[in-house]
Amino acid sequence: MAEIEPLRALHYDLAKAGSLGNLVAPPYDVLDGEQRSELAGRSPYNVVHVDLPLGEDPYAQAAARFADWQREAIVVRDGDPALWAYAQRYRGPDGHSRTRRGFFARVRIEEYGPGRIRPHERTHPGPKEDRLRLTRATRANLSPIFSLYSDPAGAAWTALAPATRGRPWGEVTDADGTAHRLWRVGEPLATARAQEALRGVELLIADGHHRYETARVYAEEIGGDGPHRYVLMCLVALEDPGLTVFPTHRLVRGISDARWRALDAAIARDFTARPVSRERIEPAAGDGPLEIGYIDTRTREPQRLVLRDQATADAALADATPAYRRLDTGVLEALLLTGALGLTEADISHLNDFGYARDADQALALIDEGAYEAAFLLRPTPVEQVREVAASGENMPPKSTYFFPKLLTGLLFNPLYA
Repeated sequence: MAEIEPLRALHYDLAKAGSLGNLVAPPYDVLDGEQRSELAGRSPYNVVHVDLPLGEDPYAQAAARFADWQREAIVVRDGDPALWAYAQRYRGPDGHSRTRRGFFARVRIEEYGPGRIRPHERTHPGPKEDRLRLTRATRANLSPIFSLYSDPAGAAWTALAPATRGRPWGEVTDADGTAHRLWRVGEPLATARAQEALRGVELLIADGHHRYETARVYAEEIGGDGPHRYVLMCLVALEDPGLTVFPTHRLVRGISDARWRALDAAIARDFTARPVSRERIEPAAGDGPLEIGYIDTRTREPQRLVLRDQATADAALADATPAYRRLDTGVLEALLLTGALGLTEADISHLNDFGYARDADQALALIDEGAYEAAFLLRPTPVEQVREVAASGENMPPKSTYFFPKLLTGLLFNPLYA
């Protein structure tokens, strides 16, 4: 079973470091150079200086700067362990406003497996090496892993909720308009009740697979027992009404004439196609046959593709579990991306003539400007389907889920030393 504990967190001393809005950042893997520069310019203490370092030896620079912040008491360590309640008020890509509630804790690192911790997506090799080198340099988890647990009664949040009636330790509204609020919960009875509510739960990693696998490698490198055997997580209940999943769309370029013919043949054979407006190209959530929004640069005419027969997906994914055979991203990959277009898993992992878009507007813009030649727009993957596929022991294709909003980096750090 997952082992969840309060942590003696490292965090900014806001009286010295300044406004939290000048210190935090989105996750490193969603930032481009311009965004990083803007964040770095806000404060010499902005977390990007450490989490996304530059220079000839960026990891050495990150280590030195993080050590300086601690020596100068810009970043301080709690004397006693605590859980940290976290609320994110946001407007999703669907236009609806919600509040997602969770809490930060440290979780003992374990091998993936039933009843403990499960992944749900395949990972890329590059980011793991980068994060490992940064972990070695800073000896800390700089960004949290986002994980889900089942708590139908809401007992864990109920234990922590009284602390959220007071003034938060910190609050900030990010560039997406999401309001983040964080409360330190150090009262022993509250933390004990939250731990008891989570006794025996299985954790499902929603976001941060690379960081979790990095933490496992680092723990084995150090060896023995100690704080390095734990990792920083933000835990959210699967039943939380603010938990939503949005799709990440697929784009392809560099398509040869032969591959265009193969794609056209596969669509004609396996799908019913009908024209739709650009405004309706993104399919709505649903659990019926696979539906995909499609557009390419040859005609720029948006279409809705509907799988004619589930047996086609079952045959193409004969070695997969029944849950995976009904996964939109898995079926699209098998029938059209790797099947008709001949992309390999390496092409997808390394973004070779392959890319992603967060929403329909971005996907259409990339087609309009000729950056990609074909776009496949997907439905969101239901949370229960994520759970079902993970429980079957299979990993989804990368970016099968887009849990919005992202967690901020810089709210808390988890030291990997005593």
